[in-house]
Amino acid sequence: MAARTVAHKLIADHLVSGEMVPGDEIALRIDQTLTQDATGTLVMLELEALGLERAQTDVSVQYVDHNLLQADSNNAEDHAFLRSACQRFGLWFSKPGNGVSHPTHMQRFGVPGRTMVGSDSHTPAAGSLGMLAIGVGGLEVARAIAGEPLYLTMPQIWGVRLTNELRPWVSAKDVILEMLRRHGVKGGVNRIIEYYGPGVDTLTAMDRHVIANMGAELGATTTVFPADDRVREFLDAEQRSDDFVEVLADDGAEYDVREAIDLAAVEPLIALPSSPGNVVPVREVEGKPVEQVVVGSSANPGLRDFAIVAEIVKGRQTAPGVSLDVNPTSRESLEDLMRMGSAFDLIAAGARLHQSGCMGCIGMGQAPTSTGNSLRTMPRNFPGRSGTADDSVFLCSPETAAAAALTGRITDPRELPDLLGIDYPALALPAVASVNTSMLEPPLPPDEASRVTLVKGANISSLPDFDPLPDRLELRVELVVGDDVSTDEILPAGARVLPFRSNIPRLAEFTFTDVDPEYAGRAAAGDGHAIVGGSNYGQGSSREHAALAPRHLGLRLVLAASYARIHWQNLANFGVLALEFVDPADHDRIQQGDVLVLDEVREAVASGPELTVRNETRDEVYAVRHRLSERQIAMVLAGGMIPWLREG
Repeated sequence: MAARTVAHKLIADHLVSGEMVPGDEIALRIDQTLTQDATGTLVMLELEALGLERAQTDVSVQYVDHNLLQADSNNAEDHAFLRSACQRFGLWFSKPGNGVSHPTHMQRFGVPGRTMVGSDSHTPAAGSLGMLAIGVGGLEVARAIAGEPLYLTMPQIWGVRLTNELRPWVSAKDVILEMLRRHGVKGGVNRIIEYYGPGVDTLTAMDRHVIANMGAELGATTTVFPADDRVREFLDAEQRSDDFVEVLADDGAEYDVREAIDLAAVEPLIALPSSPGNVVPVREVEGKPVEQVVVGSSANPGLRDFAIVAEIVKGRQTAPGVSLDVNPTSRESLEDLMRMGSAFDLIAAGARLHQSGCMGCIGMGQAPTSTGNSLRTMPRNFPGRSGTADDSVFLCSPETAAAAALTGRITDPRELPDLLGIDYPALALPAVASVNTSMLEPPLPPDEASRVTLVKGANISSLPDFDPLPDRLELRVELVVGDDVSTDEILPAGARVLPFRSNIPRLAEFTFTDVDPEYAGRAAAGDGHAIVGGSNYGQGSSREHAALAPRHLGLRLVLAASYARIHWQNLANFGVLALEFVDPADHDRIQQGDVLVLDEVREAVASGPELTVRNETRDEVYAVRHRLSERQIAMVLAGGMIPWLREG
């Protein structure tokens, strides 16, 4: 047998159908699933629509970590619904305040060698343990919970060899920012990133989590690390030694693409507003004033990420006019910070300690002003994601964040010894974590579960019914957008919108609010419409609402130069035909209000990937293509996955 990479081993061990040839569709058996409350409400409604009796996975966990602000009854109703759905369908339930899904799952449930899908784009963080973890839309997760395989296009394996070790004042966040500096937000599309080499040994499991988490910002299908002695150390500390399984790449394993990073050459980096791919060295933007520093999120969730900030600010005060916000990422880590005295050091330095959850990362509070700079240890800084439409959000490491909190300006943390007499802290983290499982509710026994009634408050709506794709599409273009439009721009997050995630008619009113406030009204008043996009359309979050809400408003067709993987899947799942321009320059020939026509579209889609679209308004014809598999073609023709499954 040929020498294999970690990724090839994980795929081969779970392969249900297909060949491991890049570009071919494969199907994988799924061991675990992860859902969070911003997307999980739809997953539970989908399980109800599918008629599921009991989860068929080894482990499925529903976390409450996004919609934590209970300004009215909506979020509380979602929490009650999710808890009842977990009881009914046989899932674990993680209570509000227990922690962000990704680090909490890693601490309590992650197992090397297993597969997982999650209705959150940062699910690949579990690759830090040697898992194959992939972010997908909610319908894909629902099918996995029901025991169905995951279908995806076989990616290339991108091997990144790490050598040497990081220097003081540089940490794992700078490694993934270096990848984004080199490759931008499209560099990982249709690839699995696998890190290997001697430098990997110098990174803890939680360091690897930071890097794997933000592989999503590169557009990668997922990221994997080996399950080695550092993973064993992590599981020992979590009192889960029996869950360790060694998963290593074979000597001489071949990668489809290769890259190298000398960890000793990495310097403090920062992503400028308003893209994770807009990365420069911190020293190039030193001196810019800062009004807010936020530490937390699934991108920097480890105990050391908080403890290093606590040690840097210990005995000092944050600069005047700077708000230092600390969002612990799990109850376990918060307890450890308290045991260490680090929580006291943070509070004494002026930090505002918030509850364990996503919080400002998803725009759920902590919105900055429209004129000041906010430095955050978070994974994304898309326009308006913070909750402020014209925000100025930078992404950085905990060390760079702490430096800015003390100086009141963007500061290369390597300057702190000279500026403030601060030496790089030597951390002494506890050997055993403060394991506390009291906020995790296990699945009910089947006989009890079958008697549970779903608790649906006034804010819980049913899934809309969608009709099959008609044989002729005559659609007005209601929106034309450019490159790298994110799902945050398609359907915003934040405290104003997130509470309606389980109420599709109400949620749809916010579609493209920050791009074109009139879109939703125009779309709802019409009889079907199209959207024209640039490259990497739908990047970012996995939220299937960004496909479902426009579909509810009558979206039938998207023409784009290219798509982000998860959003492209979600469009097919809800019966929206996603086509690509053969000549991307045709994007600029179409304007809002144009009428596009596809005749005999059902036969054309089924016959092959090449189609033509006629612009009746301008008397032009555009060559387009689709990348749908036979399975996806059947779904789109039926009107989406749920009607297709009902037919089948």
